[in-house]
Amino acid sequence: MEPIKVLLADDHTLIREGLKGLLEQSKEAEVIGFAENGLVAVELAEKLNPDVVVMDITMPELGGIEATKQIIEKNSDIKVVILSMHIHQRMVSEALKAGAIGYVLKDSAFQDLILAIKSAKANHPYFSPEIANIVLEGFLNEGNSDDKSSHNPLSKRETEIMKFLAKGMPAKEIAEDLVLSVKTVEKHRQRIMEKLDISSIAELTKYAIQKGYITLDDI
Repeated sequence: MEPIKVLLADDHTLIREGLKGLLEQSKEAEVIGFAENGLVAVELAEKLNPDVVVMDITMPELGGIEATKQIIEKNSDIKVVILSMHIHQRMVSEALKAGAIGYVLKDSAFQDLILAIKSAKANHPYFSPEIANIVLEGFLNEGNSDDKSSHNPLSKRETEIMKFLAKGMPAKEIAEDLVLSVKTVEKHRQRIMEKLDISSIAELTKYAIQKGYITLDDI
């Protein structure tokens, strides 16, 4: 398999260089660019088309959360993994809303970052254990504030496909399982996102957990 193309966005040179060495030593990722701030990250993501952007949150010019949002709005195929010291629930929630598919703490083991990058490439969410607890707590709290009797806006088929998507399954596998064309699955995906007013797989996963369609163990 070809190494995963990674763009590193962090305003600290030592961190960028250190991560580059570790990632390339692992043979599973190739660093194709550096960004010292969010503006450069957005520009390079559009120019270099990486598989995954590893994004710090606190950077000059443009923060990592807004940069994540802009990158994904321009190209939803690019996956963003947040690498940060921030562990506040509000920050984690904002990162997910911006479209990040992974969140790893800077004091985590390096293997966590590798797993996050590989999961992101496969369109699967990944969180450091501490972040996973925060995400679950946030899901449960928001779920408790929702009206449990609210009507499901999705059809039976859309609900079925939504659950597969929320688990991170690619359209091709969903099509094979349901004996549908990939094009049909993609059309359903678009309608699901529109009906739920959701713009990313991370948000869809959050919705599915809140509503009880899947659990964290399914991801």
